[in-house]
Amino acid sequence: MSFDPLAWLDEVADHRNRMGLHRSIVPYGTATPGWLERDGQRLVDLSSNDYLGLASDPRVIAAGMESARRYGWGSGASPLVCGWREPHQRLAEDLAAFERTEAVALFPTGYAANLGTIAALVGSGDVVYGDRLNHSCLIQGARLSGASVRIFPHGDHERLAHLIGRDQGRYRRTLIATDGVFSMDGDLAPLSELVEIAERSGSMLLVDEAHGTGVFGPEGRGASAALGVADRVAIRVGTLSKALGSVGGFVAGSRRLIDHLNNHAPTLLYSTATPPAAAGAAREALRIIREEPWRRERVHQLGRRLRDGLRSVGLKVPESEGPIVPVILGDVDRTLNAASRLLASGFLVGAIRPPTVARGTARLRISLAASHDEEQLDRLIEEMESVCLPAD
Repeated sequence: MSFDPLAWLDEVADHRNRMGLHRSIVPYGTATPGWLERDGQRLVDLSSNDYLGLASDPRVIAAGMESARRYGWGSGASPLVCGWREPHQRLAEDLAAFERTEAVALFPTGYAANLGTIAALVGSGDVVYGDRLNHSCLIQGARLSGASVRIFPHGDHERLAHLIGRDQGRYRRTLIATDGVFSMDGDLAPLSELVEIAERSGSMLLVDEAHGTGVFGPEGRGASAALGVADRVAIRVGTLSKALGSVGGFVAGSRRLIDHLNNHAPTLLYSTATPPAAAGAAREALRIIREEPWRRERVHQLGRRLRDGLRSVGLKVPESEGPIVPVILGDVDRTLNAASRLLASGFLVGAIRPPTVARGTARLRISLAASHDEEQLDRLIEEMESVCLPAD
């Protein structure tokens, strides 16, 4: 028999299956705000990050189509070659005005924005301090940068201050990296305290606003703005792929920061720019966010209603804000079974398992949109009481 260099994959797959951690990519059909089709069944979509219902908004679609018609679909090159088109420039200018910063750099994805930014700011001889529940892109960005990595307990700013004080003078540059809104728990980072620590210690502070942009704070400018510290966060990372309903990532900050990223962030330098259509669609979504504040007000209202309702029937719902509502079930099989039964009832809810979350904290992650309504939530609460709680 010939040697199979990938034979080890079978052992990994067997272990994954035994632990109930196998995942499969499933094709979905047509989408309308708040709804998604799968195998001919129309489902209430409670799994996506389309928080404001803009991904399938006709105005956003039309703006994308017009940009594609004028500039073609693919950008054809990286931004520094010839991939930076007029829609990208206009989007960057609008985002900078929205974020109240001097400039914005655009990346192919939010994941790429964090990886590239961290790699451009720190390296060997530097240190990155990260919250234990940071998104994978922050964790991997820190590891891939070559900097030393220090992890502090979730939200524990006192422990962070202790670690930085202990390490004072050991490193060339220091970066604190945190989610603004944590994607699996829906809670906000203690940004007021983190800003104070960064300023006292001379550290750079990067806040990933992926789940905050468009949803939190004045005008939807994110968790930093909601907590009143946006102007003190030097590096703000956002995404176009969630509340803005398009695709791509961005970094907002000073002109010198953006110039540095344009020259040193590998995921920007060596990646083809996003399609002009994506930039055109995101720009229209940004306009809608500014002109229709009811969307973020609506999604917060729905979040409060759902949390209260789920807790009233005895389900474990951690403290959180906004559209992300986790329901902790703990056991993987129990979580998968609940998600399957909800699917059969017409509700698409994400079943989140390790390694995305810690062992023993498997959960249903409900993700609300402004396009959902109270009747849907009331039916969801009734259904979840039936499928998630043990029978008497």
